[in-house]
Amino acid sequence: MSACPTLETENLILRPFKDGDINDFFSMMDSREVREALHVSDEYGLSEAFHAMTAWLGQWELRGTGHWALEEKRSGKFVGRAGLHKPERHDWPGVEVGWALHPDYWGRGYATEAGQAAVHYGFDELKVNKLFSCILPENYRSQAVAKRLGFEFLEEKILAFFPELPHGIWVLNRN
Repeated sequence: MSACPTLETENLILRPFKDGDINDFFSMMDSREVREALHVSDEYGLSEAFHAMTAWLGQWELRGTGHWALEEKRSGKFVGRAGLHKPERHDWPGVEVGWALHPDYWGRGYATEAGQAAVHYGFDELKVNKLFSCILPENYRSQAVAKRLGFEFLEEKILAFFPELPHGIWVLNRN
């Protein structure tokens, strides 16, 4: 039994990661588009993908936040990850809503759909008053998703875990 809940949206099932997701998750993270958008290291391999999946599950257990594996309802295929992130970093702005989808599934509205579910979960279940999204400046697709979700640009900030470039810090206040 996982602390990660399973949610459903119109087109997606947001569920805990399972061992069988490893190849699909790695394929997403290894795609040229995701590597460029998220600045994924050339050293990122199956081991790192496995570690990321277990970290999301562990964060659900420890903090009640984490990312879901996204499964397309009609096909049952793994399409990406999305959810709530609250790492142990001194300069992190707060609970972050984030997403990454395999490029084969871009342009279908899935990031916005999953992001909306995460926003509702953050406000309704976690009872936070603000949510954040940390997006690299050249990641225009994620910025567009953040805008569709109602996030507003707050500031640009260098975060200790990624000192090479500033991140745009986006904020969404509870209504």
